[in-house]
Amino acid sequence: MLFNASLSDLNICTGLVVKLVMFELEIKHCPTIIFRPIRPSDLQVLELIHASLFPVRYDIDFFLNVVNGLGIVSWGAVDVSRSDGHIDELIGFVTTRIIAVKESEIQNLLRYDTTRNDQTLVYILTLGVVEQYRNLGIASSLVREVIKYASSISSCRAVYLHVIAYNQPAIHFYQKMLFKLVRRLSKFYYINGYHYDAFLFVYYVNGGQSPCSMREVLAAVAAYLRGLLSILGGKIWNGDCKRRSRRSRCKETNSLLVPQSKRIPNSDTAIC
Repeated sequence: MLFNASLSDLNICTGLVVKLVMFELEIKHCPTIIFRPIRPSDLQVLELIHASLFPVRYDIDFFLNVVNGLGIVSWGAVDVSRSDGHIDELIGFVTTRIIAVKESEIQNLLRYDTTRNDQTLVYILTLGVVEQYRNLGIASSLVREVIKYASSISSCRAVYLHVIAYNQPAIHFYQKMLFKLVRRLSKFYYINGYHYDAFLFVYYVNGGQSPCSMREVLAAVAAYLRGLLSILGGKIWNGDCKRRSRRSRCKETNSLLVPQSKRIPNSDTAIC
């Protein structure tokens, strides 16, 4: 019979309706965007947006963990000024997870207190905005929510994430948000039978710092060499003055001499 649809057919039809409402929406107003935690009622829309935005397919357990807050902290964006009645429907989201520094892949990219076991990181799992609502600052606001959340955790040292290497808009976006591109990971993603590289981005919080950059290393080496040359120059000058004093009383001033206490170059320059 025409109306004797199975449960799966009904789910498919409902999904199509949601998809049509969400992706064919034309914005003819100035949106009023608010941010809230993602809820169980967001499950279907969350799955649809992920499927439309990402080449990676996520299983149902991921979405259930997101909407129920099981090990995942998330924020959703909704437009409360919509005239179609869907004022609580997700139009953007960000999902994150807290990870211990010592269990993370960026442990060697941080300067942190290795004697403490409570040091943590916030990892951005997914971030997305429905196409019609892009270029309104929603993604930036969602990332700022994550940074604010990470900064509120005293043990947190950084926010980090991966971006597939060909996604230039995302790369420029995170650079604009002052994330540091710290590493390229070869063949990080495997999608539809092909390997793709990924870029690793990090935003440091609560005093978290990156290891010494090459520029810092070179600056430290240069400062050390300057200090060493200063010491050697002082010894040569002092020895020359003593040799002259044997022939005639040395009247040279010693104001340029380095004190003979075997001074070590400033330790601040040797951090790296």
